[in-house]
Amino acid sequence: MSKSMGAVKQAIPAEIGGYMDVAMGSSGAAVEAVSGRKVLPIVEGVVLVAALIAPLVLQDYLTVFATRVIILALFALSFDLVWGYAGIMSFGQALFFGSAGYGVALLARDLDITNIFLVLPAGTLIGLTFALLLGGFLLLGRHPSSVIFVSLGTLTGSYAADRLARGWYYLGGQNGIPSIAPMSLGGYEFTEGPAFYYLVLGILVVVYLFCRFLVRSQFGLALAGLRENEQRIAFFGYKAQHLKAIIFAIGGAIAGLAGSLYAFHEGFVWPNMVGVVVSTQVVLYVLFGGSGTLIGAVIGTIIVEGVSFWLSDNYRDIWPIILGVLLLLVILFRPLGLISFVLGERERVGSFGAKPRARAKEKRNAP
Repeated sequence: MSKSMGAVKQAIPAEIGGYMDVAMGSSGAAVEAVSGRKVLPIVEGVVLVAALIAPLVLQDYLTVFATRVIILALFALSFDLVWGYAGIMSFGQALFFGSAGYGVALLARDLDITNIFLVLPAGTLIGLTFALLLGGFLLLGRHPSSVIFVSLGTLTGSYAADRLARGWYYLGGQNGIPSIAPMSLGGYEFTEGPAFYYLVLGILVVVYLFCRFLVRSQFGLALAGLRENEQRIAFFGYKAQHLKAIIFAIGGAIAGLAGSLYAFHEGFVWPNMVGVVVSTQVVLYVLFGGSGTLIGAVIGTIIVEGVSFWLSDNYRDIWPIILGVLLLLVILFRPLGLISFVLGERERVGSFGAKPRARAKEKRNAP
């Protein structure tokens, strides 16, 4: 059994671009290239530093806008985890995002619960629950689900939730739930401004580090193989559909957390939050920035929202057309997203297992 697992760890990274086995013919120059300076940590560091100093240089209304963008970046992380690493094209990610928003809005309206240690876990749990239910139905059938089936299934779920929210008087119908009380911690209320901004940024950093750890773990190795060649992963004995369901549920939980923060930041929720438009919007964020990198989802969200904000202010009549053309050009000429300008394919996919030099040393010392 241990030998077969070792074969899996060597065979999968070799196909997806991770560390190659030295015994399979890796040259010394290739080894040095793999073990050289990494670009990804530099990009992550630059984005983090820029985010930390942003409220110090931005005007108040721009800080409010930046807070919204960071929440949407958290939402984009959930989709990148599902699509970029597991290959699940979910057109219903807004279902988990909006359901959590509605859930915490009802807690605040009907039960007067706004404590941050209650509403954020509740929103995360709501997103996780809906993702488990939908993922169990779409992914855990007797036969493996096709990409088209899952895409249409999630799209249908999002559309049904949108129609339900618009027609249910208890949820406010077309008007949604307005005037949500601010999120609180003891006697302090989190209102729009730097405090809310740094709270959201801290949550984004924690979730990002969790996702980075997850995709670089043994579980992430299986996900990478799943994305590249699902049949081979199944041949090695992995339950591919179960892996998909797990990552789908985790993505739903993160989307639920983002939806909770969004509801309290905006002060109201409305049917579009669970609908197809928001589900498509998050797909564009990840496409624009670059899927399967995590940081690409964050960068894509920042750029798309920033450009939209500027265009809508300067070209009010035609800004959607201009934005659509820009997105189309990026997708046509940089299919891997803007992050591909600085990030190579090998580093984008990631590295798993022992480094080549360590493996070569082990082979030399082996009897």
